[in-house]
Order: sequence, then C-alpha cells, then structure tokens
Amino acid sequence: MTATTTATAYVPRIAPVPGARPLRIVERQMRVYRTLWPIFLTGFIEPLFFLGSIGLGVGKLIHTLPGPFGHPVSYASFVAPALLATSAMNGAVIDVTFGFFVNFKYRHTYDAVLATPMRVVDVAIGEVGWALMRGALYSCVFLATMAGLGYVHSPWALLAAPVAVLIGLAFGAAGLAASTWMRSFIDFDLVTLALVPLFLFSAVFFPLSRYPGWLAEVVRITPLYQGVAVERRLVFGPPQLETLGHVVYLAALAVVAIIVASRRLRILLQP
Repeated sequence: MTATTTATAYVPRIAPVPGARPLRIVERQMRVYRTLWPIFLTGFIEPLFFLGSIGLGVGKLIHTLPGPFGHPVSYASFVAPALLATSAMNGAVIDVTFGFFVNFKYRHTYDAVLATPMRVVDVAIGEVGWALMRGALYSCVFLATMAGLGYVHSPWALLAAPVAVLIGLAFGAAGLAASTWMRSFIDFDLVTLALVPLFLFSAVFFPLSRYPGWLAEVVRITPLYQGVAVERRLVFGPPQLETLGHVVYLAALAVVAIIVASRRLRILLQP
C-alpha cells in the first residue's frame, strides 16, 4: 500500500461531522471524571448543606419573608430557589477556571487537541458545554430535592431547570473568558473574590428591599441576581415581563463571553 493510499484511507474520527467537534471535549471530560467522581459529587452535596443549615436553621429564627408577589413565605422556601441559581453558577465555574488552567498551563492538553482537526472555537464551546452539563445536572437534582421538601409552589417551576442551564451557560462562558487572563494559581483568589460577594449580595438570603438604596441598585445589575430573580419568580408563580429582561441579560452575557473566550484562546493557543 502506497503512502498516498494510506493517507486517503485515513479519516480522522472527528472530521465527518464538524458540528460535533466540541462534543469530543465533553467526551474527554466525562472520561476524566470517571476517576474523579468524589469531586463531582461535591457539587450535589454543598448546596444541600446550605439549604439545611441556612434555610432550615436560620429559618427557625426568621420565620417568613415577603415572596416575589408580596405574600409571606417561609425562609427556607425563599432561599431555596436562590441556592438553585447559585448551584448552577458554582457548578459551571469550577471546570472553566481551575480545570481549564491546569489543562492549559501544566498538562498542555489543548496543544495536543489542536494538532487534530479541532479548532480553537471548538475548544471554547466544548469546555463551556461540559461546564453547562455539569451545572445543569447539579441544578436538576437540587430542584428535585426542593420539590421533595415542599419548597416548590408553582408548576412554572418546571422552567427553573432550563433557566438553571442558562445561568450555567452564562457563568461558564464568563469564567472561561476570565481564565484566559490567569497567570498562576494566585490569580484564582480573584475568582473567589468575585464569587463570594455575588453569593452574599445577590438577594440570595434577603429581599432586595432590605438592602440600602445604593447597594440595591448595584445588586440589580449583577449577573447572579438575574438568575436568582428568575428562579424565585418561577418557583412561586407565573413569570412577568421583567423576568424576560433577566433572561435576555443572561443570554447576552453568555454570547459576549463565548466570543471573548474564543478570541482570547486563539491568541493563547495559536499565537
């Protein structure tokens, strides 16, 4: 067999369906986590601990808060949908920050990936896609737990799962874009510096009306608040026009972040 015949006979596995290329990144991550399943399980356990300790424990002291429609609701019911949004955020951010940095800086995984017909945009979409799947899985399990504990008060809550996917997409894309500027593990303190204030000051634990006027306006424009507002609205009743605005915000953040991440990865991986 000649060299020409051999080259003709060889067809790269990912070449026939270009649109499926990012799925190879997802496939790789799934194979990796088969041996790291304890780490994967922490994403299910952590939000449940928060719900039990804060929602139920602190709820014994606070009792009720005004819900999205002004009616008093139990503190656990108020916090639960916000923790759902937080679970989607954390689940998506973990892989596209720490996971991406290790693969890029130390394992040089993407150098090997780009030696195949894969493109930089395939890497970006694949990494965000895996983070999205991970965050969605965490959120669906958390939503089912909420329903089992009686914290779901409307059939509209069925839409809370796809909204959690959108939250994961937005934060996953933003996290990947931010990771392209990371120089060492020290820089990941900035990730914590961003996530912790979002968690504490996005109306997760108290209504927006409890914040000072200037702080309330700042909270309104934060990305996690958009997800918290949508999830809380859906869990308690039908969405309103302002809910669409929150969804558009998250979708726009996802699109812009994916574009930025793709351009930054092209600079880093194909200088």
